[in-house]
Amino acid sequence: MKKPLRSETLWKLPEPPFIFKSMGYLDEELKKPLVAVANSWSECHPGHYHLRELANYVYQGIYMGGGTPVGFNTIAPCDGVAAGHEGMKYILPSRDIIAASIEMMVQAHRFDGMVCICTCDKIVPGMLIATARLNIPTIFVTGGFMLSGSYGGIKLTNAQLAEIFAKWKSGRVSEEEYREMARVCMLSCGACSMIGTANTMCCLTEALGMSLPGNGAVLAVGSQLPHIAKQAGLQIVKLIESDLKPSQIMTRDAFENAIRVLMAIGGSTNAILHLPAIAHELGIKLTLDLFDDVSRDTPWICPLNPNGPYVLQDLEEAGGIPALMQRLGGKLHLNEVTVTGRTVGENIREAKVLRPEVIKPLSEPEFKEGGIAVLKGNLAPNCAIVRQIGVNPEMLTHKGPAKVFDKEEDATEAIMQGRISPGDVLIIKYEGPKGGPGMREMHYAASALCANPELESTTALVTDGRFSGGTRGPCIGLVSPEAAEGGPIAIIQDGDIIHIDIPHRKLHVELSDGEMRERLAKWKPLKPKVKQGFLAIYGRLASSADEGAILKLPSL
Repeated sequence: MKKPLRSETLWKLPEPPFIFKSMGYLDEELKKPLVAVANSWSECHPGHYHLRELANYVYQGIYMGGGTPVGFNTIAPCDGVAAGHEGMKYILPSRDIIAASIEMMVQAHRFDGMVCICTCDKIVPGMLIATARLNIPTIFVTGGFMLSGSYGGIKLTNAQLAEIFAKWKSGRVSEEEYREMARVCMLSCGACSMIGTANTMCCLTEALGMSLPGNGAVLAVGSQLPHIAKQAGLQIVKLIESDLKPSQIMTRDAFENAIRVLMAIGGSTNAILHLPAIAHELGIKLTLDLFDDVSRDTPWICPLNPNGPYVLQDLEEAGGIPALMQRLGGKLHLNEVTVTGRTVGENIREAKVLRPEVIKPLSEPEFKEGGIAVLKGNLAPNCAIVRQIGVNPEMLTHKGPAKVFDKEEDATEAIMQGRISPGDVLIIKYEGPKGGPGMREMHYAASALCANPELESTTALVTDGRFSGGTRGPCIGLVSPEAAEGGPIAIIQDGDIIHIDIPHRKLHVELSDGEMRERLAKWKPLKPKVKQGFLAIYGRLASSADEGAILKLPSL
């Protein structure tokens, strides 16, 4: 017996049929599956500027498949525009607004299925959170990456842009050179072309089984993405007919596949926040020990910018995520079902690695472990996260005196004014989910550090905030518990000796237990920085970074 459509409820009531007809819908259309097309199109930044046009191909596919598309939009703030100022506090919290807005639209209108069109950092995970929460047949179309250029024979992406800016300001490049290098970093619409958070999450959406093969790493311009979009429109109607739900696709084993792909591509540390938050909606707990275990067992085989020489277009030319997953082979759970209706193993069976220098053999990796390492110690009892492939070998272990700051701007100013010495460990606290509030990226501080040749290979940065997916260098973030919750990072003082040991996964401050207890007893929480608006709500409800910075209602 065929399962009734969710939308059939609407047509038994007096108003909905006529509300839809007033917009031009015909009875014949309303009898078909009603498919929400949740789009994050925006004129605010290149990652989403092209998605309105892309939606037309999705609509065509839905009509071809026998469904009726109904589109709506959600917000899509840009990390790049928000970097370095107070606006960055809104970026991570936007993930929850995006998820809630989609939940509300779909539940209020009783759509039968959904296509999510999205590209960038918090928008893709926000939509995945909504998808897990709603658990109706859903497929993703991610918007692809932008064209990037080169300068002096070196490929550039906007991962280097802040460093180039710092070099210009310090006189190491001319203004003319800076402007030309900045121009060639971004040559079209699409996600930033390094393996930042945007492309990381697009690739992981495919690895989870929620988008079609080849969609995770595809150029935003050209014919391939419209083909994928139209095929996704066709496929969503089949998913509704078979009632294949996200909970059947995004299983624990599927998340483990995604974590393994994350480690193999050297993806963004922000995925450590997003994957557990998505899994939480499905009742799946992803521990940080799992991330580290997978990292130790998964070599970095795809050296992408900002930590390698290749950009996303190189990955696409090499065969994309299907080829990378084919390379990982037996390390994956191959029987997991995907939105194609086929298993992971069936999807990647015919995939081929076309450029082995881009997707290396497991026996000849770029680095023997995965891109991300999870550190713990008396400075970070729950966790701290580092993109270990971006750290110079001589900085994998480091000991140095702390220079402590309560916000990113002060640390950046100290670097630019030459007040940081080689060997120092910058501590930026009160930038976590509650303390920020909003957990800003310490992108400009990290870029200023890496742009200084005296500090790049000698000086570390440790924070309870987070980092851009384009960050490289000895930058350790997501320290948990955060300072605002009375974590040990709150009581670090100038001159305390910080010991970093990435191979042994340690982050330690050389203080006795007694000294730490004494300082914590004297510590007093800061008053909330924001007292109204959504940031005030977020600051009160956000959980620790090691739990994915999800919103938690207070116990009743």
